[in-house]
Amino acid sequence: VQLQASGGGLVQPGGSLRLSCAASGSIFSINAMGWYRQAPGKQRELVAAITSGGSTNYADSVKGRFTISRDNAKNTVYLQMNSLKPEDTAVYYCAVSLYSSASSQVGHYRYWGQGTLVTVSS
Repeated sequence: VQLQASGGGLVQPGGSLRLSCAASGSIFSINAMGWYRQAPGKQRELVAAITSGGSTNYADSVKGRFTISRDNAKNTVYLQMNSLKPEDTAVYYCAVSLYSSASSQVGHYRYWGQGTLVTVSS
């Protein structure tokens, strides 16, 4: 399984970005997909996850600002990020879970993308 993430970049505070991640290979559409991020010196943390049925799980820090969605036919997951803050600066990774639930446990995610850098700065 390979994951290809795109959409990162430099944006000013208050701006928006949309990340995309396409999965190829032998995965099942029932698997949950998610976005994690890792800032320098910090642990990798869940940003958002989504089941094949559309149930979602968000980190408290992004609720109301970020929206995760997926296209099961394309094995693609998206992350719409609005009202971005400097503390959102990190490398963002997409991942495919071994399970159907939108878990926050990093150990549940078996396949990882290469990461895309999001920098929020004026």
